Amino acid sequence: MSVQGRRKYDPEFKRNAVRLSEEAGRTVHKVAENLGVGSALIYRWRQQEREHSELAFPGAGKMALTQDQKRIRALEKQLKDTEMERDVLKKP
Repeated sequence: MSVQGRRKYDPEFKRNAVRLSEEAGRTVHKVAENLGVGSALIYRWRQQEREHSELAFPGAGKMALTQDQKRIRALEKQLKDTEMERDVLKKP
């Protein structure tokens, strides 16, 4: 009995799969069958590319952050650190 891990696809493979599935005369199901992936996966990739365009498929399983999102995360971390310092100083 062999245990298979999750298969990983590089961003270029995903973009090509999306482009193929959007060509006239091709169906998502046929493209998925030819590539050896599930059609639901191609639909998900299409949705990610529609929502995030150039930021889609950054790799490592994490969506690329915009500058605003990076700034928000940094400010949230700074706030958390400041609150912890305040709580330490409050203790008798």
